[in-house]
Amino acid sequence: MSRLYLDYCSGVAAARAFYGGSDPDSWRRARVGRPAHWAKLVSILEEQNPQVQNSGAAGPLEAMRRGAGTVLTGQQVTLFGGPLFTPLKAATALARARKATASGDPHVGIFWLASEDHDFAEIQSVAFPARRELRTLKYEKAPAAAVPVGGLVLDESVTTLLDQAGELMGYSDALEALTEAYKPGHTWAQAFGDFYRKVFAAQGLLVFDADSRAVHGLGAPVLQAGLERADELNAALLERGAELTAAGYHVQVAVAPHSSLLFLIDEKTGARVGLKRVAPSAAEPDGVWQAGREKYSTAELVGILASQPERISPSALLRPVFQDFLFGTSLTIGGPAEIAYFAQSAVLFERILGRMTAVQARFSATVVEPDIGELLRRHELPLERVFSETQDSLAQLLAARAMPVEGKRKLAAAGTALDAELTDLLEWTNRLDPELGRSAGTAASKMRYQMNRLRRLAANFQLQREESLGRHAAAISTSLHPNGHLQERVHGAAWYLARHGFELVEEFVARAADECAGHTAIWM
Repeated sequence: MSRLYLDYCSGVAAARAFYGGSDPDSWRRARVGRPAHWAKLVSILEEQNPQVQNSGAAGPLEAMRRGAGTVLTGQQVTLFGGPLFTPLKAATALARARKATASGDPHVGIFWLASEDHDFAEIQSVAFPARRELRTLKYEKAPAAAVPVGGLVLDESVTTLLDQAGELMGYSDALEALTEAYKPGHTWAQAFGDFYRKVFAAQGLLVFDADSRAVHGLGAPVLQAGLERADELNAALLERGAELTAAGYHVQVAVAPHSSLLFLIDEKTGARVGLKRVAPSAAEPDGVWQAGREKYSTAELVGILASQPERISPSALLRPVFQDFLFGTSLTIGGPAEIAYFAQSAVLFERILGRMTAVQARFSATVVEPDIGELLRRHELPLERVFSETQDSLAQLLAARAMPVEGKRKLAAAGTALDAELTDLLEWTNRLDPELGRSAGTAASKMRYQMNRLRRLAANFQLQREESLGRHAAAISTSLHPNGHLQERVHGAAWYLARHGFELVEEFVARAADECAGHTAIWM
């Protein structure tokens, strides 16, 4: 994880300084009033969330009508619900909303569908663990152009993928929910949203899709600021990037001179095309905009925004401002990349809205399945050790531990004796002559290398004798640290929901209540 993210979560003042003075630890004291469009926004939410049962003041929609604040998170619309961190995000938003409500400050959790993103390669596959390997399911039919993925329609090939998912997951409520949501003829946004509406129905999560004329019309003031104040905002972002770099942090989104914060949806192809500023010239003293081969004046784009607001789309840096303008968000929940975005977006918040929304890190966890937990206990492996090993090195470790006691003692004694003798010898040669000492140091390194090689040979022999050790290492790595990454970033969430039921998300919400949990192990 990036230093910026870790420092922000740790409360380092140098990192927090890039977040507009917002305090993630006292976010409820900084609430803003309800936006003027609140009633229209709640009406859109009601249309998009027919599953929510409004039982008086207890229902989230009714709570919003009465002025409840919002805790917002979101994710790209991905095949079969995406990776495990997706429900962890939603659970964190719900946990914060519950805590605020319990203290007398009503809040609801909002899950924003990032349906306007156009990178299809990022959302077309999902991976499920299958014994000692990962199985990746991939929707192959990619769009011809870089169009917003949320509006793409699923074809019949998704049925085959559902069958494959069923073979891996077994029959469950989660598989039923996937089958109902990911039907041929449904859009990606509809499928992803319907799945999580079902998963979090008992928790009252409100799912929101902004890719519509109505929503873009409500958020038009932010988009218009992105057009009319483009040069000012670009200069502020360039300055912020330089400040982050000078402080030793990274810039999450590269910002170039004359780049913009907006995309234009092509009227003919539906492609999402980046808008770029062309520097002022004698012919165009106010500068122009370029989208692909087409050029527009600012006035022309403002006209498109007024008549067809759904054609103007915010970039990753502007989207948080767009979200906050719509919802008057009290708190945003993000992952490592999103929190890094906010260090840059803060300058846009300050200039467009005059305030900065607080942001907190999402809950992070590894789910330890019962059979994997038994292997960890058998081999006396803490989770932290698994995270520090590759599958091959973990197999070596298990083999070394399984070696007969006599062999362990002999290798340990030989290694200790060699180190002791070499240390004394190197001290003596260095006293005699520095050049001799350097040559002796090189020779000693080779001897130590050969000693380590002997340990590995002994471990490999043990692996050959006990083939189960390699299988155990593969099972542990695939389950807990697949391909050297956290489980939550690789494994599909639906697999865990199938094994443990939708009750699992309530466990996530309960665990996410700890705002300083770090990374948590959930033993099933």
